[in-house]
Amino acid sequence: MKIMRPLGAVGIVASAALVLAACGSDPSASSSGSGSNSAAPAATGTAQVDCGGKSPLSGEGSTAQKNAIDVFNMAYGKKCSGQKVNYNATGSGAGVKQFNGNQVDFGGSDSPIKDADLEAATKRCGAPAWNIPLVVGPIAVGYHLSGVDNLTLTPQVIAKIFNGGIKNWNDPAIKAVKGNESLNLPDKPIQVVSRSDESGTTDNFQKYLGAAAKDVWTQGAGKKFNGGVGNGAQGSNGVATTVKGADGAITYVEGAFAKDGVTAAKIDSGSGGVALSPENVAKSLDSAKFLHEGTNDLAMDLNGIYASNVPGAYPLLLTTYEIVCSKYSNADVSKAVKAFLTVAATEGQRPLSSKGYVPIPQSLQDKVLTAVKAIS
Repeated sequence: MKIMRPLGAVGIVASAALVLAACGSDPSASSSGSGSNSAAPAATGTAQVDCGGKSPLSGEGSTAQKNAIDVFNMAYGKKCSGQKVNYNATGSGAGVKQFNGNQVDFGGSDSPIKDADLEAATKRCGAPAWNIPLVVGPIAVGYHLSGVDNLTLTPQVIAKIFNGGIKNWNDPAIKAVKGNESLNLPDKPIQVVSRSDESGTTDNFQKYLGAAAKDVWTQGAGKKFNGGVGNGAQGSNGVATTVKGADGAITYVEGAFAKDGVTAAKIDSGSGGVALSPENVAKSLDSAKFLHEGTNDLAMDLNGIYASNVPGAYPLLLTTYEIVCSKYSNADVSKAVKAFLTVAATEGQRPLSSKGYVPIPQSLQDKVLTAVKAIS
C-alpha cells in the first residue's frame, strides 16, 4: 500500500491557540442533522458530596476529555472549597500505564480497559478496577478541502479513504454519495492524517469502521492506527492543526476540534447524511449497552451504535472513562475520588454541551452515581 509523502513541518505540534479556541466554543452550533432529533434526557440535578480527602488528586490520560476535566475541576472547586485535580493529558495509553503503575490516582481512557490492562489495574488496586464513563463526545471525520464545506461520506467510503482504497478527492465513489452530486470535488490527493501516539480515539474510530464497514475495513482495531497510509501527528490538537494547514487533508478527531478550518463530514449510514451535533449524538445513545451488565464496571458496548442505521442519529462517538479502583488502600484518596466523580457526574455535566461534548443521559448518570457510591 502506498505511503503518502510527508505533509511537512506544519502543525505537528499542537498550538496553544487551538487549545484555547477549543475550550471556548461549541463546534456543533451550526450543524444540523437529518430526521428527528429526539434525544435521551440529559443528566440534571445535584448529589450529596462528602468533600475532603487528598488534594490535589492526580489523573492522567485521554486528551479527548481534557476540556471536560477542566469543567469538572471548576465545579469540584466550587462544591468542595480548596479541592482540585491535576490532570495531565498525555493520551489514553499513557494514562492507563501511569494508573497501572500506581503513579496517578485515576486514569483517563477513550476506551474501556480490558484483558492485560485490566489485570494490571486490578493488581495495582488489590481489588477490581472499574471503568466509569463521564464524557461522551462525537468523533468527527474532519477534512480541509477548499471550496467544499458540505461533504457527506458513507462508512464504506470512509474506510476506503483511511485504508488507501480511495486516494483522490474526485474519486467516483465519493461523488456518488447522496448529497455530493453538486459538489466540485478537485483532482487532488487525499492526505490522510492519523494519531501517531496510542489513542483511544484511534481505537474507537477503527472499531466503528470494523462494525459499520466490516467488508471494507479488515485492519482491525487498537490504539495504534492500522490503515497503513498517510502521516501521523501527536494528540488531538496535533491532527487538527495538521489538517487545518494542509488543503486536501482528512483525519478523525474529537468533535470539539472540528472547527476553524477543519470541517466535519456528515455520515450517511443508509438513511441520509447526519451532521455532527450533540442532539444527533445523544439520539445514538438510546441503544447503548454495557459489557458487564449488573456490575459497577460500566464499560459500554458501542458496536451496536456503530453498526446502527437510526434516522437522524450520529453513530461515530466515543465515551471516555475514568479508570478507578473499586477499593483504594488510602482512605484520603478514596474520599477525594468519590467527591470529584460525584460532582463530575452531576453539576459538571451541565456546561459540557458548550464545549462540544454531550452530557450523559439521566439513565447513565444513575448508574455512574451508584458505582461511585460503592467505591471504598
